[in-house]
Amino acid sequence: MSIKKHIPNTITCCNLISGCIATSFAFGGNPEMALLWIIIGAIFDFFDGMSARLLHVSSPIGKELDSLADDVTFGVAPATIVFSQLFVMEYPEFLEPLRPWLPYVAFIIAACSALRLAKFNLDERQTTSFIGVPTPANALFWGSLVVSSPSWITNQSWSIYLVLALIFITSFLLVCELPLFALKFKQWSFKGNEVKYSFVGFAIAVLAVSVAAEGARGFLEGWWPIILMYVLLSWMMFLKKK
Repeated sequence: MSIKKHIPNTITCCNLISGCIATSFAFGGNPEMALLWIIIGAIFDFFDGMSARLLHVSSPIGKELDSLADDVTFGVAPATIVFSQLFVMEYPEFLEPLRPWLPYVAFIIAACSALRLAKFNLDERQTTSFIGVPTPANALFWGSLVVSSPSWITNQSWSIYLVLALIFITSFLLVCELPLFALKFKQWSFKGNEVKYSFVGFAIAVLAVSVAAEGARGFLEGWWPIILMYVLLSWMMFLKKK
């Protein structure tokens, strides 16, 4: 039996294990380590598909396993980060009795991530672009946002409304029909790839500034504005085409 056919699934399992570790850290109130393990899972997720194509060992079970791993790493783990954050946020006085229950709303993110991954497996339109926000992008957005802990989330009683609204908005963006560009290049010239190169330049600049200001922690904090810009650029391109 050839060993090489098991390599992609082994890498996928490493993604799933990374997601489990991330979820454990998230439940423990350590969003920094949770996000780090989400990023490690994303690296494994990148290489499992690449290895399957290079080794010519793609299989139906690999596809299903990949979706399961992705929902743990990019669905359950970020939902748990938000869940833990909702327990420690400032609440308006009249909402305080709901503190033990309101955080469970965060798991809508995990459910919509699963639905988005199921749709992706069946949707033949998503070979060169995406329909709905990819689950890794959503996971990076939430993990980075919580890790950066901007004052408008941590120090204001009205922040709870904003976070709850973002849960529903990002969950909707996972499953909606909004087209989003993918960083896949048919040719490398700037012409025709202006948006992609501009976005890559923006992402590098944001991460560089974050790292310069905060050191290694800045690498974890800098992702949420990048993902926000990604969605806004895709939305603008969609409106322009319409």
